[in-house]
Amino acid sequence: MKKLNYEFKNKQLLKLALTHSSKSENNYQRLEFLGDSILDFLVGEYFYKNCNEGEGKLTVLRSHYVSENYLVKVFDKLQLSNDVILGKSYQGEISKAIKGDIIESIIGAIYLDGGLEKAREFLQNHFELQNYKNIQDDNYKSKLQELVQRNFKCKIGYITEPKEDGFIAKFYMDEDVISSGEGKSKIEAEQNAAKKAIDKLFLIN
Repeated sequence: MKKLNYEFKNKQLLKLALTHSSKSENNYQRLEFLGDSILDFLVGEYFYKNCNEGEGKLTVLRSHYVSENYLVKVFDKLQLSNDVILGKSYQGEISKAIKGDIIESIIGAIYLDGGLEKAREFLQNHFELQNYKNIQDDNYKSKLQELVQRNFKCKIGYITEPKEDGFIAKFYMDEDVISSGEGKSKIEAEQNAAKKAIDKLFLIN
């Protein structure tokens, strides 16, 4: 597939990587499992070799590039929506979760088809890892935890519940509700709650 900058020797691997469970029991889920591990390794390897920051910063960088939000950006940039093989039972636009899974399954498929170096080249071509100095730290949960631990002595946590069009999360310090946030996923709701708590408690963004 030209848009991937990789030509599969085994075309069935590519087809499998693009096949959703609504279409067939023979779908991308196992490839996605493999690709998730390879992505973690290759991103971690890149920053170990190319960034002199400490472990904490390296962890933040890796979490940014393997996050669902970033994988969705890669999916959209590659314009893969029309290539995903969906069953008739699937309705509506392709979800963020599926987009992220597809990128991971493609990485797994490239690894099986061409080896680790080809998977590494895919990341180099499409993940813009070299631009890591320009990324914004949007992991508000991690930032909030660090700020609270530095400034307060209390337990923190989230209670997240489903609602009609997604989830709502409440952030607690001990037994006090500090903030709440909504989102289409649990992670998004908790991140929004964390951002509001940072704004409220520390008056920063």
